[in-house]
Amino acid sequence: MIHRFKMFHWIDVLFPMETSNVLLHRLLIVLLVFVMHAGNAQTPTDAEMMPTGDICFFLGYDYGSFDEYWEGSKLRTNATIATVERKTIMPVIAFGIFKNANLYVGVPHVSTRSTEPNGGKFAGAEGFQDLGVSLKYQALRKKMSGGELMLLTSIGYSTPASNYLADYMPYSLGLGAPEFFLRGIIQHKWNNNLYVRTSAAHIWRGYAETERDYYYSNGARYSNYMDVPNAWSFEGVIGFKAFENALRLELIYTGQRSTSGDDIRAYYAPKPTNKVNFDRWGVFAQYYFKNIEGLGVIAYHNRVFDGLNAGKINNTGVGVSYQFNFKKTSHVQ
Repeated sequence: MIHRFKMFHWIDVLFPMETSNVLLHRLLIVLLVFVMHAGNAQTPTDAEMMPTGDICFFLGYDYGSFDEYWEGSKLRTNATIATVERKTIMPVIAFGIFKNANLYVGVPHVSTRSTEPNGGKFAGAEGFQDLGVSLKYQALRKKMSGGELMLLTSIGYSTPASNYLADYMPYSLGLGAPEFFLRGIIQHKWNNNLYVRTSAAHIWRGYAETERDYYYSNGARYSNYMDVPNAWSFEGVIGFKAFENALRLELIYTGQRSTSGDDIRAYYAPKPTNKVNFDRWGVFAQYYFKNIEGLGVIAYHNRVFDGLNAGKINNTGVGVSYQFNFKKTSHVQ
């Protein structure tokens, strides 16, 4: 029997995949009860924290596209598939569950397609991608001469939220495998509101089930499960807050390095077993309205500038957030 989670196979032992999906689905339903109120755009990768009792909702839209990709380290132009577009609607609910701890739940809806019909050979895909649950904990917040130091950690788990086809790249909605990550975050902010942040995470990935029982990955594989490589993820940020912290601006570098995997074979489509590395820069802006308490907007743009077995994708996103304190609201008559 093949466990779909390689390193943390005890998750499948305690909660078989079918049971795990049911439990996560029920958890999502319970959490969505609170969507009538909404929340902030804090994420498991930043150093922003919500007070205990706060509930946040974020709804974002992301558009990405690429017409070039790295086949191994060789940059190629999309031929048959033209420009690939990827559109994502991302709802996220965040909770200040207790002091120094925030919980996040999200399930993106993704649609993919090419700008040209490809002679009817390839269609895009659409549906819910992966349901993710993560927890961020602030371990240290220390005032220092001239500034403030923060140490945080976050953990998370995700699993496919629909029965999408993982082995349909570059149109697939996701990798089709469960993931578990552990991240460490360090941020130093000066008294002039300039700050730097760095983080590193290890991502353990499981197996993606496919509709074929043979594939090539550094040799012949007779199985309908593909071993999705684990990876390291890195982030470096230079940021600034202004207008009494109402405006947040960031310049961001993000990198990923897979720990195993194979290269895309010449003139073949990519697949979940590929060793995917990339380097990306981005800009991010967030603004909270002073005259509408709890309401905020965000905008960002990212560009991949180097990679291995990866699409040279550029993506732009916008979103709206709202935050309120559930404890205070529940006492309003």
